[in-house]
Amino acid sequence: MTLHSFSRRGRIGLAIGAFGASALLLAGCAGGGGTGDSTDAGTSSEPIMVGTTDKITSIDPAGSYDNGSFAVMNQVYPFLLNSVYGTADVTPDIAATAEFTSPTEYTVTLKPDLKFANGHDLTSSDVKFSFDRQVAINDPNGPASLLGNLDSVEAPDDTTVVFHLKNGNDQVWPQILSSPAAPIVDEEVFAADAVTPDDDIVTGNAFAGQYVIDSYKVNELISYKPYDGYQGNLGAAENAGVTVKYYADASNLKLDISSGGIDVAFRSLSATDYADLATNDKVKLVNGPGGEIRYIVFNFNTMPFGATTAEADAAKSLAVRQAAADLVDRQEIATDVYKDTYSPLYSYVPQGLTGANEALKDLYGDGDGGPDLDKAKATLEAAGVTTPVELNIQYNGDHYGPSSGDEYAAIKSQLEEGGLFTVNLAQTEWVQYSKDRSADVYPIYQLGWFPDYSDASNYLAPFFAKENFLNNHYDNADVQALITQQATETDADARTQQIEQIQDKVAADLSTLPLLQGTQIAVVGASVEGTTLDGSFKFRYAPLHK
Repeated sequence: MTLHSFSRRGRIGLAIGAFGASALLLAGCAGGGGTGDSTDAGTSSEPIMVGTTDKITSIDPAGSYDNGSFAVMNQVYPFLLNSVYGTADVTPDIAATAEFTSPTEYTVTLKPDLKFANGHDLTSSDVKFSFDRQVAINDPNGPASLLGNLDSVEAPDDTTVVFHLKNGNDQVWPQILSSPAAPIVDEEVFAADAVTPDDDIVTGNAFAGQYVIDSYKVNELISYKPYDGYQGNLGAAENAGVTVKYYADASNLKLDISSGGIDVAFRSLSATDYADLATNDKVKLVNGPGGEIRYIVFNFNTMPFGATTAEADAAKSLAVRQAAADLVDRQEIATDVYKDTYSPLYSYVPQGLTGANEALKDLYGDGDGGPDLDKAKATLEAAGVTTPVELNIQYNGDHYGPSSGDEYAAIKSQLEEGGLFTVNLAQTEWVQYSKDRSADVYPIYQLGWFPDYSDASNYLAPFFAKENFLNNHYDNADVQALITQQATETDADARTQQIEQIQDKVAADLSTLPLLQGTQIAVVGASVEGTTLDGSFKFRYAPLHK
């Protein structure tokens, strides 16, 4: 099996080196669910069968900002810029050229004669429409926060697009054009001011990526077939099609990959499942690039002593967050729950990216990464907080993996140490969870992050800018100013310092509580060759003839 380890959402390029991920291939000769003869071109006459417990929120790019939804979008929509496998660099996808023509203007020229699979022309008007609607809709669960520096989009002719930016010298704008905010959609199918239903998109065949959707049953089964009109930099699909099966239970996913019922299992199995599968000679485990983080979000309005609660008190609310940070034991969670497939995360930017620090390590706990009950108790007493404080924490087990239950059971035990907190845990399935968490339903809740591009800014701006996707009512003008400054700072050392300052300031406020960073793992049937593990799951698979 050939492995190209590279993450698209996140594009942690050269991620294996950056995050210490590795590729582990367990030799075997049994096969998966897809069969058929391989051709000289590396394609197969049979579709690949992929299994996942991920969930789709919406396949409209304006309506979701999660890995499960973007895994679909990344197959079927084109981008102006994209990353070829094995590199972090973005290069023209359906663009012919793309460059800054002034500090605040980024000009893209499209390739000629582009078409959607439904026969509609793909022109600069569709590109302008795609970005304009992202900003106009600004869905709470969408990625519009990535476009904070976009002032306007101009389409002077059918193949030219000019992006006018608010701040010049944007260091990450080319990466933004390959992010979840940037799929190009068909203006004859999509609504300009509202999220378009999935069925309308599929019926409209509004696709121009490597694949089109052949059949669609949301969160049950999707069949993809290659789109022969794709002109992007990823090249033609290397198979005859892909079928993705969505599992409600990870145990059934494990059973099917073990028995050969599917070719690939990707997101998510438990650490115990992965350890067990590592001994199965019928499958291969592929450890892909890291960059995923897991963290707790505090809603500044509805958490204990939050701004809209009856007992609102900013100082007490901060003390609760600080005490929680004093009590969590990240290493214990990483080892006991995840068998060290994750590592402790002590700041907002994961280790391996320029500007990453460990701001929380010095501020909280014992100063060396461990918990400190006495410090937590002193913090609450100094703020006049009566204990125990009741914490209602929501988590999700289908999107963030079956080990989430064990993870949050461990967090509950840690937070209740010494009687400072009483923790109530509750779990909700992902589609409902993604709506509730942005509607102030959960005072404290679990989230994870798969980066959009390999830059520290992607761990900062979407979370802590004025209009951010967390919608947790955190608002720090100094942090927001620094986020703007670092995005346009051309001096590398100065930008690194600004990134560090952002982490220090947010660590003092604790908008979120970072816990872990880790890798991605796919389980691949040994009959599958040409396998690419990609964070957004580009389907470059071709089953061997058996």
